[in-house]
Amino acid sequence: MLVDSHCHLDQITVDTPENLIETAHLKGVSHFLCVAIDESNISTVLALATQFDSVFASVGVHPAHLTESTPEMTVDELLQLADNDRVIAIGETGLDYYHHKGDLAWQKQRFRNHIAAAKEIGKPLIIHTRESHEDTLAILKQEKADHIGGVMHCFVEDWETAQKAMDLGFYISLSGIVTFKTAKVLHDVAKKMPLSHLLVETDAPYLAPVPHRGKVNQPAYVCYVADYIAELRNESVEDIASATTDNFFRLFSTASHPY
Repeated sequence: MLVDSHCHLDQITVDTPENLIETAHLKGVSHFLCVAIDESNISTVLALATQFDSVFASVGVHPAHLTESTPEMTVDELLQLADNDRVIAIGETGLDYYHHKGDLAWQKQRFRNHIAAAKEIGKPLIIHTRESHEDTLAILKQEKADHIGGVMHCFVEDWETAQKAMDLGFYISLSGIVTFKTAKVLHDVAKKMPLSHLLVETDAPYLAPVPHRGKVNQPAYVCYVADYIAELRNESVEDIASATTDNFFRLFSTASHPY
């Protein structure tokens, strides 16, 4: 059994959520965390989590979807949205220096709001970091995010960064990028990762793994991520699936474990 720890079911337009979930179930994927990216899609994400028992939700605003003029989502607003049994995480949130340049104090403040909300409500963080890992880790440390923990989603950094994140109580989630032949740094991380802190994800509809690279991703394809990691580590895919599933339900403790 596998869990897709990070996907955007509402963003996948090639099929219906019902069919995508059924296809994934047939591939051994039992549960999904459907992640919010901005205020406009939070209601859709919550609706999917309400409709399907196997789907959980998060609430938050993706840093790449922000601008300095975007109204700031306050801690109270985040808390109100997250006060729902189907919401198991805050995010995705973090820093993105690829899409935004210059003085990004506004982006950092929005990140801090998400951390504060997560700590207050007791639900883990989903962290996005792009070309910003040093500042991301610094803010997590400054804001004592280790008190709540979370996951570094779609991790693409090196082993040293992974270690620093784990020292702060964060899990490392690997996506389809790990199956790319050019992702040598990520292969090293996958080999060295303690199974106790590893998650797998698709980030669907983005970043489809080999052999579907370049196509629309979907939650069923998380099996290719697990298969590739197992091959890199010379371990059974059953062990990878069991560990990452247990880790998911340990981290997101408000989610009901299926067994």
